Amino acid sequence: MLCCDPAAAAMVLLLCLGFLPTVATCPPHCLCASDIISCSGCNLSTMPFGLPSYATRLDLSHNSIGALRVDWVSQPFHRLTTLILNRNSISQIEVASFTVTPHLLHLDLSSNQLTVLNSSIFTGLRELKELLLIGNQIFHIKPGAFSDVDSLERLYLSANRLIAFPLELCEEPKGPRNLTFLDLSYNRLSKVPIQSLLSLTHRASVYLQENPLLCDCSLVALLEYWTWKQYSPLVDFRGEYPCIDGAVRDINCTRHGVMYIPLQAQTYRVEPGETLTVQCPGLPLPVQEGLVVFWVTPRTTLNSSAGDPSARRSVLPNGTLEIQGALLEDSGTYGCVVARGRYYHPSESPEVRVLVGNSSIPSNFGLARRSSAEHFNTAFTTLASCVVSIILVLLYLYLTPCRCRETRGKGSRGCGGRAIILCSDPQEVESGQRRSNGKRVAFLEPQAEDSEIGVPKKPAMNLDHVSTEGILKNGSRTVERTNTYQNHVA
Repeated sequence: MLCCDPAAAAMVLLLCLGFLPTVATCPPHCLCASDIISCSGCNLSTMPFGLPSYATRLDLSHNSIGALRVDWVSQPFHRLTTLILNRNSISQIEVASFTVTPHLLHLDLSSNQLTVLNSSIFTGLRELKELLLIGNQIFHIKPGAFSDVDSLERLYLSANRLIAFPLELCEEPKGPRNLTFLDLSYNRLSKVPIQSLLSLTHRASVYLQENPLLCDCSLVALLEYWTWKQYSPLVDFRGEYPCIDGAVRDINCTRHGVMYIPLQAQTYRVEPGETLTVQCPGLPLPVQEGLVVFWVTPRTTLNSSAGDPSARRSVLPNGTLEIQGALLEDSGTYGCVVARGRYYHPSESPEVRVLVGNSSIPSNFGLARRSSAEHFNTAFTTLASCVVSIILVLLYLYLTPCRCRETRGKGSRGCGGRAIILCSDPQEVESGQRRSNGKRVAFLEPQAEDSEIGVPKKPAMNLDHVSTEGILKNGSRTVERTNTYQNHVA
């Protein structure tokens, strides 16, 4: 019977040749639950063989794995988004080891023995968002190490042995451009690129606490500016930064005898194509020799020591910002960062606002004022709408006049001059009776002064004999006109 079934015969042949696909099972000592595989704390010295490829989270922490090879898995992990390798002994990662995990978002390599990050070490991780390298022994990062992690947002390099700031994170064209968090604390950095850090301040949180930074005027300028900005990486760890408070006075960044000049927020307006020069707020001229002035522009950071006269935007040696041939995109907020030897008062601002043409852009120092104006405008519009709505409702309910009806032999004077009597039954009006059920409203005005001179004014209606009970109570109660009222009408 088996030989007569071609499908069964093919299956037997594939099984004998070893080509029949098999379902991967959970490796020994590992825990597999749905899409999670955990081999943590299993005393593994090499990667376990035959890991199921359906996992989205793989935990290999707290083992003794020493290296990460290209063939550490037998097949690609197309679903894997989280790989945890912390608390191992990894000292080597071969290039292209992560090409088998193209959709990885979270990679934890903390507490290993990495010393150097080679070029293209993270090739294949174009979707990686978070990389943890805390607690290794990294002292050198080669150019191009982060060239393939285009989507990287959070990078943890704390507690390593770095002696130089990884400039490729800021200046390399192929480096991460979406970085919003960089932790370089607890390293051995003595100098940091002030200009690059000022550019990163716009979009990223950079932590530098517990580094042996050398105090100079540029670093003082950075820390003063961060303090005014209430930059959380500095504010939260203020006591772990050097060059704070007393150390500022020792490096003599400001000339003695110069009067204190308050920093006032200013706005400069220029027409397109013209040249604009902006003086640094509160900076006395001439500038002390050797003092570097930084200008944080909406798109980049410039400094006075590397000014290019041919550039359209540059910082002159005296610290003045010059914009040649102003364009509309030059509008924005510009901050002057220079060591002043003091902290700014809350009412002061080292920033200025530049407007080109009729452009209008938001600025930090005008944000609260504009917000208050917007709230006021919204409240005023809402109040006006409510008042108009109430007036319209009242007009609709109470000011719809009834058609005046002629009384016998008296023309149109049956309306009582200009008295407006609302919503009465025409039959009741003609019969000289009015039904008072508590829901009638009448607006009475004085009769028009069109009578003869000398004739005393007469009231449009005499209510002396109207029953108060008939006005207040609901129901149909007929109020008859008295002879006095008829005499007045006549």
